[in-house]
Amino acid sequence: MSQPPFFHEDSGTVRFWVQVDDKLVGASITRSALHFRFRPDGQNEDPLQTYLAHAKEIDDAVRRRVAQGSIEPVMVREFDLREQKA
Repeated sequence: MSQPPFFHEDSGTVRFWVQVDDKLVGASITRSALHFRFRPDGQNEDPLQTYLAHAKEIDDAVRRRVAQGSIEPVMVREFDLREQKA
């Protein structure tokens, strides 16, 4: 069992874990990546709340990165959150 996602103030990232096959993979996303992708017009938004509101999309980005060979901890970038082609 993993711990719940949390905001790590010193690094400015939300840290979280994603189930990939039978393994939990540690990952993080910066406050700025969350802001620019999901709340570009927001002010003083809570990065943890933004992550929780978009967790499925962000977790899917982690799974794609792992499938492409990334090892943990996976740092999700704005580029990873671009729209995926069907």
